[in-house]
Amino acid sequence: MTNNKDFSRMKTISINNNTRRWVKMMVALPLMATAVMVSSCNDDWTDEQYTQYISFRSPLNSDGVTNLYVPYTRRNTDKTPQYGPGMSSYNLPVIVSGSTTNGKDITVHVAHDPDTLATENYAHFQNRKDLWYEDMSSYATYPETTTINAGENIGLLPISFNFDGIDMSKKWVLPITVVDNPDYGYRSHPRKNYNKALLRIFPFNDYSGDYSGTAMRIYSSDDPTLATAKSEIRGYVVNDTTIFFYAGDIDETRMDRANYKVYAHFSGGNQGTVDLYSKNPDMKLKVTNQASYSIQEMADATQPYLVHRYVVIHNIDYTYVDYTSVPGYEISYGVDGTLTLERKINTQIPDEDQAIQWE
Repeated sequence: MTNNKDFSRMKTISINNNTRRWVKMMVALPLMATAVMVSSCNDDWTDEQYTQYISFRSPLNSDGVTNLYVPYTRRNTDKTPQYGPGMSSYNLPVIVSGSTTNGKDITVHVAHDPDTLATENYAHFQNRKDLWYEDMSSYATYPETTTINAGENIGLLPISFNFDGIDMSKKWVLPITVVDNPDYGYRSHPRKNYNKALLRIFPFNDYSGDYSGTAMRIYSSDDPTLATAKSEIRGYVVNDTTIFFYAGDIDETRMDRANYKVYAHFSGGNQGTVDLYSKNPDMKLKVTNQASYSIQEMADATQPYLVHRYVVIHNIDYTYVDYTSVPGYEISYGVDGTLTLERKINTQIPDEDQAIQWE
């Protein structure tokens, strides 16, 4: 017969055994989960490592596009004498993924992709169509196919541009996709970010880019003592010797920004005059001083292959009216001061657009 002490001891042993089994089970579960995760990761890694997909080298930024800076006019060489004013080009890398070398010639098919551009526009800007990216296919041409040779993992899709007459108040994007077909003998990368390219194109000349505006005043004509400044003012390409920027504190977010272009035409070499003018009489632009510019280059103090190139626009002085912010009423503004553009140029890189450190 079992006494109370024995019964109590048996109960304790049973509880302890259950506790041990529970502890073992709880220890085992993470190990099992880890094993499943490792197995899953290994499968994904195997797929990425050995499956060869076709994709573009066009990483997206936070705005959902790839910024590309292309010369407004590509400089002619002995091998490329075909470029006239406003004619340019860019070679978009097309790559074969995976850790194994491509063993065959691959003919990659590409196509215009307006649907993806429309999707991205709505995702980023909803119904603000004035901020939507514009399809720039009418300014660009490229072949329907490009070849990646056996033994190579990178090919180039040559894109030709004709920027003549382009209006940079619009946000131009070239949308391209890799075309899949069972007969083509390849597969595009399953990730949308890889098999599609949304190329936001910024043509540039010697004077375009992001100027520092901290030395330029923007003030109400009613009270010039209440002045503000903008940290950056972008100069957009018009042609090889002309840019435009938006008057005062107007920028790319304004729906009516195209009404407020101030053109700047540069005449000279490393120094000269800058003629400011407008094509819109409604903004009543009045230039009260002759602007000028100077260009200086300086080697970097610690990286001698890096050159800092400064374009300084002096003696800016003009007034204009904002006639659209308040219907039926004109607000007068004045602008004066200096704008400074800095470019960092890697002299070890021969290609002009690749040598400039844009970001």
